[in-house]
Parts: sequence; structure tokens; C-alpha cells
Amino acid sequence: MINHIPEQRIDKKAISAWRLSALIFGLLFFVPAAAYVPISLSINKFDPILLVFAVIPSLVLYLFVGLAIPNLRWQRWRYEVNEDAIDLLRGFIFKTRTVVPINRVQHVDTNQGPIYRKYKLSSVKISTAATTHEIPALDDETATEVRNKISQLVRQVKEDV
Repeated sequence: MINHIPEQRIDKKAISAWRLSALIFGLLFFVPAAAYVPISLSINKFDPILLVFAVIPSLVLYLFVGLAIPNLRWQRWRYEVNEDAIDLLRGFIFKTRTVVPINRVQHVDTNQGPIYRKYKLSSVKISTAATTHEIPALDDETATEVRNKISQLVRQVKEDV
């Protein structure tokens, strides 16, 4: 069992990518609350209490999730790949530590969506029989190296069996 904390960090550009993603998707929640103000003004039934209890809290939450959470998330994400296992540590409120034995890995992929592509980042997805684990937001070169290293380690383990 691995007892030390993993030392590898994901790319710092993850903060910008996660911010952009959170701000885009956060609009789905913030815009309806913010739309209340012009709609209520147009029908002459503006209620300042609803402004205080709906629009302002949604703006604060939108900005907190979009600006603060990505930095906290980046600070807590660590990983390590060695000949025995893949060690993943993440979470800022609830820490999750996952150790995936190399001999359990079935295949490994790299993925890149449009936001990651903009920042030249990729995720490495590690599949086992039970589930899929992810190392997010590695720069493209590092993601390729990690994918190839895991693949090579899996081949070595399977050959030894």
C-alpha cells in the first residue's frame, strides 16, 4: 500500500480551463435569476426582497464557483504513476484517495474537449473492469507520456503473469 502523498500536480492552466467552464455553465443558473430584474421592471412589479434573496445570492454563488473553486480544486489534485499503482488524491472538502493497481488496468485513453483544447490540456482516463478513473488537465505532452507509461507498465505486468 502506498503511504506517502502523491507529488505530481496537474497543469496550472487547469485553473483557467475550469474557471471558463464553470462560468459558462454557471450562466444556466445565474441568468434566470438576473433576468428577474428587467422582467419585473417591465411589468412594474419590482420586488427588492426577491432581488436580495435571489439575484444577489445567485451572483455571489456564481462568482464563487467560477473564480474560487477552480483554484482550490487545482491545489488539492495530485497523482503519481509507478510500477505498482496509480495513486490519485483530490478533493478540498472531502478528500478522496484512489489507488488503482496496475494489474487491474484494462486500457488507458487521453481525452480533450473544446475548453481543454483551447488551453492545450488533456485528461487521462484509466479504465478497470469496475470503473474509470481520470487524471484531469495535464498538458498534452504530459498526458501522452502518462498514458504511454501506464500502457507500458500494464504490458509488463501482463507479460510477467
